[in-house]
Amino acid sequence: MILGRLIRAAAFGSTAGVPPGILGTGDVLKEARRFSDADVARFAEVSGYRNPVHFDADFARSAAGFAGGRVVHGMLVASLFPSIIASHFPGAIYVSQTLQFKLPVYIGDEIVAEVQALSLREHKKRFIVRFTDEMLYKHGATCHRW
Repeated sequence: MILGRLIRAAAFGSTAGVPPGILGTGDVLKEARRFSDADVARFAEVSGYRNPVHFDADFARSAAGFAGGRVVHGMLVASLFPSIIASHFPGAIYVSQTLQFKLPVYIGDEIVAEVQALSLREHKKRFIVRFTDEMLYKHGATCHRW
């Protein structure tokens, strides 16, 4: 059972093909993930973002106050939301997301990303879908909100 909200987001997307009955208002799509050392290293290599809180546990604990040690990049965690949408609706365009990070996700934490369809409307033979997104995890505290 997932106990706490980690992230909340509002996202907007557009897709050419969401036929009626495939996705409805209130539907929830989920993806579970546990980020590893290798995931954090690859993200840093691609993004160039090498803050020591992601690589040095002592620094993360003492200088930054992250009791659990090294943390996963927030944007890496946030990437689960467009990933969920794209895996269910190939060709979907993820156009907007608002982020608010509340608490860290530590390397090895098990998290579950959820997107819920809030509204769907057809526009020029495409569907515009508004989602609310949450990142949930098992330690019971609220970490991030989008």
